[in-house]
Amino acid sequence: MNEERKYSAEEWLQHVQQSENGKGKLKIYIGMSAGVGKSYRMLQEAHQLMKDGVDVRIGFIETHGRKETAELLPGLPVIPRREVFYKGKRLEELDVQAILLIHPEVVIIDELAHTNIPGSKNEKRWQDVLDVLNAGINVISAVNIQHIESINEDVKGITGIEVQERVPDKILQIADEVVNIDLPADELIRRLREGKIYDHAKVQQALANFFQPDKILQLRELALKEVAGQVERKVDHSISYQKNPFRHERLLACISSNEGTAQRIIRKTARLASYYNSQWFVLYVQTPGEANDKIALSKQRHLINNFKNATELGAEIIQKKEADIAKAILETILEKNITTVCIGKPHLKLWQVILKTGVFNQLLKTLTKSNVDLVILS
Repeated sequence: MNEERKYSAEEWLQHVQQSENGKGKLKIYIGMSAGVGKSYRMLQEAHQLMKDGVDVRIGFIETHGRKETAELLPGLPVIPRREVFYKGKRLEELDVQAILLIHPEVVIIDELAHTNIPGSKNEKRWQDVLDVLNAGINVISAVNIQHIESINEDVKGITGIEVQERVPDKILQIADEVVNIDLPADELIRRLREGKIYDHAKVQQALANFFQPDKILQLRELALKEVAGQVERKVDHSISYQKNPFRHERLLACISSNEGTAQRIIRKTARLASYYNSQWFVLYVQTPGEANDKIALSKQRHLINNFKNATELGAEIIQKKEADIAKAILETILEKNITTVCIGKPHLKLWQVILKTGVFNQLLKTLTKSNVDLVILS
C-alpha cells in the first residue's frame, strides 16, 4: 500500500475523530465513468483503516465481477445484505437497519445513485446514507459524475444518454471530503479492452458507445471541475461561515408548468446557487387558467416532480395564486430579499417580449430600478 493512499486514509481517520455535531462524516469518491477504480480505492482505504484499529465494515460493495476489486474483499468484515423478493426474483439491498444496530465507526456504501427496490424505506440509496450519517456513523461512498443531478443535461449532451439514476447536488455539498479518481482516457480504454471493466462480450459495444476518447475526455473535464469547485466552496465556506452562513446572493428560479423548461431552470439555478454557496428559491405562480380544477393532470404531475427535484437540490418552494405573474415575482423578490432572478429563455425574441409581453415588460422595468439581476437561462 503506497504512502499516498496511507496518508489519505489517516487524514480521513483524523477528520472523523473531530466530529462535533453527533453526525457521521461523509467522504465521496467521484469518477468520470465506470472502471476508473472507485470501489477499488474504497476497499484499499478500508484495509488501511482496519490496520489503524478502526471498526470499519462493508455495507455494500459492487465488484461488477472485476477480479482486482474482488481480491480486496477477503479480510474485511461485511454486513450481510438484505434479501428482497420482487416480481419473483431474489434481490439484494443495503441493510440499513443492520448497519444502525451494529453501529461501526466507518461503513463503506457503494453505488450512491442506486434506486432501491419498491417498498423499501427510502427510494434512493443516497437517502439511506443520510439515515446512516444521522445515526453518527461515518460513510465512504462513490458515484460517477454522470449521476449528479444538476449536470444531467451536460452529460446527455456528451453521451447522448439521459441518466435516470441521479444524486442531488446537496449530497456533494454536505460531504466533508470529495475525491476525484482520475484516469487518462487511453488507460481507461486499455483496461476496457483487457476485460477489466466489463466482460469481453460487452467490450465492442462499450467502445462503440460510451467509451469513446472524446466522450471520456469531456466527462473527465466535468469530474475535475466538479471536484475542484467543491473544494473551493468548502474552503471559502469554512473561512466565511462565522461571519455569514450564506453569501449575499439569494436566487429565485421562476418556473411554469412546462416540464422540460422548468427542469432546466431548476438545474441551472441549482448550479449557480452551489457556485455562490447561496440560498435559493423556486417560485411557481398559479394563474386562474391553471387552477386545480382546470390544469391538466399531466401538468400537475410534472409540477409535483419538479418541486420534489428542486427540494432535493436544496431549494425552498414558493407557490402563489395570482393572475399577474410579474406582480407575484416582484412580491417574492421583496419578501425573500432576492438578488438574482432566473427565468427561462422567452419563446419570442427579447425585443418582442419587451414590447409586447406585459409580464416581462413590467418585470424588466422594475428590476432596472433595483439592485436585482435578471438571468435568462437557455
